[in-house]
Amino acid sequence: MHAQVNLLSPPSPPDSASRKATRPIRALSRGLEVLAELNRRERAPIHTLSSAVRLPRTTTFRILETLRLAGFVQRDTHDDCYRPTVLVRSLADGFDDEALIAHLGKAHLTTLARDIVWPIDIATPAHSAMMVRETSRSPLALEPPRAGDALPILTSAAGRVYLAFSKTSVREAVLDSLADMASPDEGLARDRPEIERILQETRAQGFGVSQRARRISQEISLALPLRAADRVLGALAVRFAATAVSLRSAVEHFLPKMREVAVKIEIEFAQEVRDSSLGLRAR
Repeated sequence: MHAQVNLLSPPSPPDSASRKATRPIRALSRGLEVLAELNRRERAPIHTLSSAVRLPRTTTFRILETLRLAGFVQRDTHDDCYRPTVLVRSLADGFDDEALIAHLGKAHLTTLARDIVWPIDIATPAHSAMMVRETSRSPLALEPPRAGDALPILTSAAGRVYLAFSKTSVREAVLDSLADMASPDEGLARDRPEIERILQETRAQGFGVSQRARRISQEISLALPLRAADRVLGALAVRFAATAVSLRSAVEHFLPKMREVAVKIEIEFAQEVRDSSLGLRAR
């Protein structure tokens, strides 16, 4: 005979051992709070995170170093900023596809930079701009490259190739937002015929191109899209001095090597997505 259970009776209060076992672990809560803030900002120094989560800098530093040793964040030795790694993807969806494709592309930058020498960037959309996610170190850089820098989306090669190959709905949303805000692209953003001409030219030639003045020389940039199915997740770009390399020479010698790398990154991204959907993780 089965014992009867009175479903209307209130549950017995947990004993002291149970209450003690469920007491929050304060250190873990703090660590997750720091990681969540860093994931939201995508990149930040210690003092910024410390202020945001209202913790002492020493405590924030210990948390970040613990997360770094565990593989969840990495520190840029160039400016001591921290940023989440691809392992954060295993915790939640906050580590987005743009961050993943930049992470995968980073492994190819060293080899590509060895062949091309000039600085190479991986940039992804960030609101109404393009953010440099990864960059190679090059002694030929006209200006020191920095991960985290924002590029104007209409006047950079990376931004132009992103818009040119994105879906119409995505492109229109970005252009509408640019037209209503003050930005480095403000003038061009209100000239839709000129924008369409630039983007049509970009689609026809298969790559983005831009030029801007520097102290030593004009800097030319070329960019290729990084795609996943019908989406553009970012761009692979190279920057070089116009006085050292002509546009024609760069198209002939740089772009074929960049296309090979772009294809590899896209294949690896697709494989990572497939593995994730099956519950697998690349080690």
